[in-house]
Amino acid sequence: MDLADLRFTSTYGDLREGYPCKTVNDLRIRGLLRAAERAHPGTPVHLVPPPREYPDQYAGGLGPVEVLPAVACLGTFHSTALDPAHDPVAYRSRLTVLWFQSAPHLPSGCGPEQALRDLDWPGLARDTRAPA
Repeated sequence: MDLADLRFTSTYGDLREGYPCKTVNDLRIRGLLRAAERAHPGTPVHLVPPPREYPDQYAGGLGPVEVLPAVACLGTFHSTALDPAHDPVAYRSRLTVLWFQSAPHLPSGCGPEQALRDLDWPGLARDTRAPA
């Protein structure tokens, strides 16, 4: 599997009011997943469940403080076709993955990137016609 595109976004950069909590985090994740689906139509999108921390801070009306890692990462990966009947020149398997990490760095093989190596590629990716 090869990385074709990678975008970093601040997890809370556009949080105008409130504080990080489960409701805000779930909305943020759903919004990022919808944006990924729109940006990569026809390519499946997968969420690597992010770690959630619960610092000992005052809980407001939305419930306890819940913090996700600081950087949301959206990567599009491709590999050879999954279906052996597909022409290997004309088709590639593709998958867009959303994951979170503490800093904006390229996947390196350690840390949260272990979840990327452990992806069920055959179960998640989809064959698509390669661009001409």
